[in-house]
Amino acid sequence: MEIPTLRLISGALIGKLGQFSIGSAMKSLARYVTVCSLLQALLPEPAWSAPASSAPVVGRVLLVHGIHDNEGAMRWMKRRLEARGWQVYGISLKPNDGSITFDAMGRQLKAFVTDHFRPGETFDIVAFSMGGLVSRYYIQKLGGAERVRRFVTISTPNHGTIWAWLSGRAGVKQMRPGSAMLRELNANTNALQQMNYTSIYTPLDLTIVPAASSRMAVGRNVIAWVPLHPLMVMMPGPLRAVERALEED
Repeated sequence: MEIPTLRLISGALIGKLGQFSIGSAMKSLARYVTVCSLLQALLPEPAWSAPASSAPVVGRVLLVHGIHDNEGAMRWMKRRLEARGWQVYGISLKPNDGSITFDAMGRQLKAFVTDHFRPGETFDIVAFSMGGLVSRYYIQKLGGAERVRRFVTISTPNHGTIWAWLSGRAGVKQMRPGSAMLRELNANTNALQQMNYTSIYTPLDLTIVPAASSRMAVGRNVIAWVPLHPLMVMMPGPLRAVERALEED
């Protein structure tokens, strides 16, 4: 989709939103969040090949944040995993605004691994949004497949997001649907097939558009009914799904 077309769509949406009061919009958002929270509580848990163990699973996990964030954005997940016995690390990518390429961000991640993990030591990665693509680049193109045992992406634009057409930043351009980088990563997913890979996403995502962009043909796709993109690293549903993915052999 071309940028002028997206601007027309955005203008139309803004015009429609202008017809509603702030109070009305807040009430609608509150109802929306409530319904999604009820869905999380009422719908069955995702089916897994083996039940989660009641005993804590001890391992080392690296958290990789999304665009415009830092490691603090995943603090809820860090605390939850630490309370259950994992040793958790978090990287803060710099810059974090998608202004550098995924090759540069992937090399930052590789350098962090070198600095914080012993040579040859294996570990797990849990990555949110853009961080999932940074992690995929590290795994698929920079040798990370030899180190990573379990890999979990959360609301990652594995096939791009249309909003990336609104920015000319180098990394954001690479998140456009059909970009050369995405085509290359998705053309050969052998590295992902060799590990325990899970993609967790919400069909209600308005940041990763279409939301199905997070789905992958390899590994396991898990749905979490969460109303807003940032809540995917805060709400109980996706956090439970992450724990279960990390407990899988």
